Amino acid sequence: MKYKLLVLDLDGTLTNKQKKITPHTKETLFKIQEQGVKIVLASGRPTYGIAPLAEQLELQKYEGYILAYNGGEIIDWKTKELMYKNLLDHDVLPYLYECAKKNDFAIVTYDGEYVLTEKPDDEYVLKEALLNVMKIKKVDNFLDAVKHPIAKCLIVGEPTRLAELEKEMYEHLKDRMGVFRSEPYFLELVPKGIDKAQSLAVLLKEIGLTREEMIAIGDGFNDLSMIQYAGLGIAMANAQEVVKENADFITLSNEEDGVAYAAEKFILS
Repeated sequence: MKYKLLVLDLDGTLTNKQKKITPHTKETLFKIQEQGVKIVLASGRPTYGIAPLAEQLELQKYEGYILAYNGGEIIDWKTKELMYKNLLDHDVLPYLYECAKKNDFAIVTYDGEYVLTEKPDDEYVLKEALLNVMKIKKVDNFLDAVKHPIAKCLIVGEPTRLAELEKEMYEHLKDRMGVFRSEPYFLELVPKGIDKAQSLAVLLKEIGLTREEMIAIGDGFNDLSMIQYAGLGIAMANAQEVVKENADFITLSNEEDGVAYAAEKFILS
């Protein structure tokens, strides 16, 4: 099979523990792009947090794509055209805010290059800002500050207590929106039906490719849908067990250039 699209999760997949793309992986990805294979960077991160990696891989030159907010937005990185957008229902924000407040957790969302929050010194807010190379903007009241359309909110906090809140919020919101943890300390709150596979289906239709022509590589629970959907679904050696169980192939870990290994095996060989 000649694969024409390579979809990559970022954290735990494309990047190593230092959140960097290694020289070998970068070189391999340039080789496949030279052959005409398009790259999609698919992440729960906001667009601003994915952009530096898109620049490193020269996705603008090679006509690649960014899939941000777990599929809430798709951007053609050459033209910067927003191809698809799915936004949170504003009516649900007061409930999300109350859930965070009563548990003394921080709630955040995004505005351009800023992470918006009432708790700029929270350790998990700092983690999110650092991960995305974004600045933190302190707001006096979250609900008053968020007047623009948003693709997701994030409630952050101590994992054990956050797991309890996840159960409660999932029961309350399961018919209205997506509630899941991307990390033990990050609770993602996104529009209903948002996942990487659904958004990739939209992208494939737009660019005239089939899912059989697509490889998807990931490590986390939020990568499961695209790994099952892709013609070739690949799990990292460091992936969660359920992801490995559903993959067609398990590559090396993100500390061993697992993405490069898979690209060499299935595209370059």
